[in-house]
Amino acid sequence: MKPKHKAKDSDKKPKGKGLARMTAKDEAEKPSSEQRLIRELAELLNDTGLSEIEIEKSGLKIRVARSLTVAAAVAPAAPQFQAPVAPPLPAAAGAAAPGAPAGNDPAKHPGAVKSPMVGTAYRSSDPKAAPFIEVGSRVQQGDTLLIIEAMKTMNQIPAPRAGSVTAILFENGQPVEFGEPLVIIE
Repeated sequence: MKPKHKAKDSDKKPKGKGLARMTAKDEAEKPSSEQRLIRELAELLNDTGLSEIEIEKSGLKIRVARSLTVAAAVAPAAPQFQAPVAPPLPAAAGAAAPGAPAGNDPAKHPGAVKSPMVGTAYRSSDPKAAPFIEVGSRVQQGDTLLIIEAMKTMNQIPAPRAGSVTAILFENGQPVEFGEPLVIIE
């Protein structure tokens, strides 16, 4: 009677230290091509300052990312130039904050402090704390006027010059746009 199954060369276990006989320890010591690729991508992230790299190679998709830590207090943004802001609609004129000059476009006022970013404006650092400024407050250049929260980061907005606050043009917790006048300092 003939055997039903004949041993093939591939069924035989090689003797010695061939690749088929590598132990888990050997595999851990020798990184795979995927591990080397991931390490190279991580080094590239570190060297370039990128926060994420994603590649697809031979049906293998690899994404390497890192989270960047952002400081809670960010230095004021550098002045940016933009097209003039459209004046507010007449219906919004009645909704201006107390102390806003009536009948004049606050965006054109020479003492207007405009928002350097899009976000939510707050008059104090804490809801229970006193506001940074009130109408009539004297401020020095660099004093904090308000805070704008943008992308979960609280940004202090400093006074660009010394003077007296004559108008506060936003409500606490109100969303603000880039270039929107927030405070008038004379």
